[in-house]
Amino acid sequence: MPDTPSAIHKNSYRTIWHLAWPQLLMMFFHFLIGLTDVWVAGHIDREVQASLGIITQSLFFLLVLATAVANGAVAAISQSMGAGLHKRVQRYIGLCLILAVLIGGLFLALVLPVKDWLVTALQVPATMRPITEYFLEVYLLVLPPYYLLIITNAIFRARREVMFPLYCMILVTATNTVLDVGLGLGWWGLPNLGFKGLAWATFASVTAGAALNIIVLWRKGLLNPSSFAPMRWMKRATPYIFKVAWPAGLMQIIWHSGYLVLYTITGSLPRDAVNALAGMAIGLRIEALLFLPAMAFNMTAGILVGNALGARQPGEAKRVGFRILGLGMVSICLFTVVVWQFVTPWVALLTRDAAVAAQAISYLKWNVLAVPFTLTSLILAGAFNGAGATMYNMAIMGGSTWLLRLPLAWWLGHQALDSAEGIWIAMFCSQAVQSLILLYFFTFKNWQRFAMIKARNGSSAAIKDIA
Repeated sequence: MPDTPSAIHKNSYRTIWHLAWPQLLMMFFHFLIGLTDVWVAGHIDREVQASLGIITQSLFFLLVLATAVANGAVAAISQSMGAGLHKRVQRYIGLCLILAVLIGGLFLALVLPVKDWLVTALQVPATMRPITEYFLEVYLLVLPPYYLLIITNAIFRARREVMFPLYCMILVTATNTVLDVGLGLGWWGLPNLGFKGLAWATFASVTAGAALNIIVLWRKGLLNPSSFAPMRWMKRATPYIFKVAWPAGLMQIIWHSGYLVLYTITGSLPRDAVNALAGMAIGLRIEALLFLPAMAFNMTAGILVGNALGARQPGEAKRVGFRILGLGMVSICLFTVVVWQFVTPWVALLTRDAAVAAQAISYLKWNVLAVPFTLTSLILAGAFNGAGATMYNMAIMGGSTWLLRLPLAWWLGHQALDSAEGIWIAMFCSQAVQSLILLYFFTFKNWQRFAMIKARNGSSAAIKDIA
């Protein structure tokens, strides 16, 4: 049963921690996956390491619809949980699984024929092209199970069952680590496939995680014939998923295409381009360590804001958002100070090339300084996701990327400073502007109006019909 208003208020800090720590560990395992990939790639050669960075960003772009549907699932299911509408929760689970299968398969069919064009569009250096093409082909094949993995994890989080995504990520991380090292470097008697082993390790680990989640849903009784509602219900329920998902999906396209353009700007630097790309790949992996608690608070904000709005408590939704932001700001900034002390040896662990290491440290210097701004952006974006107000995330985060970050990165990197450091400075500036605008909208705008249930005494006929 959903929390009562008094219970939500009384247990808010305890509830935040109860939901955040498993998601923090889950994100830590995400981090280990990326760290292992980069470590193994670095022991092969720098072209593999740079190709992996480009294709990792490309994969995020290809998973955009999965992330969009996941945002819709969190908003719809968390608000339904807050309202105590458990039948609607189960039906939304079935609907989201159908969307995962359909969209994942469709995206694979559409992108696979144009994969060569995509590599060309990324302006990948000739020495890296065969490696990049192979990574992309295998990563396209993993799209359907990856869609199921992302959306099923979102379903569990929206139901506050945050331990199941943690168990799933433990399995994914263990499988990926064993196969990365075994197939990538030929350890433990496994065939040495080099960079090809990295690609197939991702395929096997993601498929294993998706299979585990489907089994758990079935054993918990959440995946059975009653989970798949009649077509009439789906037609009435899908519009809210779409209302939340399309701005979230478009924001992901804008955001990740911005990163691809950023890679292009970096890769086309007049000097030291390959070192800058490899250093950026390393920097992103280490930076991800700082994002672990931030993403845990992001997902927690989505759950609790959605629950509060489902219980028709818009004021509490805003208060719990500020509580999460306050806790996150204090804890993560302290954590960042500790992490910075170990940056140099961590970079040395991931690369043996001094030029690449220098670029990675330069990247991290500016992005660590931006942590308070990045943290604010992530937590408030999570709150907007839970409210279904993904339109704000799309407009603000997308605008800061394309109207500020990319033009400034090109000018500073190619003209004013003539180095990769200009690109890192542009990233810092865009994060600062973005976070301040998001904070203004969260504080002063009526973002609660995007919720599915808008008034204690006046739910719409459509809402009643799909309950």
